[in-house]
Amino acid sequence: MKTALATKTPSAPAACICLRLTHPTARQVCVAGSFNDWQPDVTPMTRRDDGQWVKELALPPGRYEYRFLVDGEWADDPAATELTPNVFGTANAVLVVAQPRLGSTRTSRTSARSRSRPKALIEQFCGRLVVPRGVPA
Repeated sequence: MKTALATKTPSAPAACICLRLTHPTARQVCVAGSFNDWQPDVTPMTRRDDGQWVKELALPPGRYEYRFLVDGEWADDPAATELTPNVFGTANAVLVVAQPRLGSTRTSRTSARSRSRPKALIEQFCGRLVVPRGVPA
């Protein structure tokens, strides 16, 4: 399932991204895309007790295309906000990783912990707080 290559910004810091798919009956879910040369076996997802499958990725800023592979069958990402047609007559999900804004605080929730680190880039993903390397815990 090869399509367009990823558009990446060289030497930019990677962002932590979490892909999720709810599929309680699946036995195996992988994600393939321009970020892993469309190799689903190198990016298996982890099943959670609630039937969600999750995968954390560290990606540099850029535009990426991807699809899920559920029990050997290609599947769409129902949460995708942008799609692009592929050569197989289906559509790939599009993921855009933006350049981080230096000196700003990014968090999905305001908390005392995030307020104590005003210059740290803090991201909420996959159900836990993540502080990038080099930022004191």
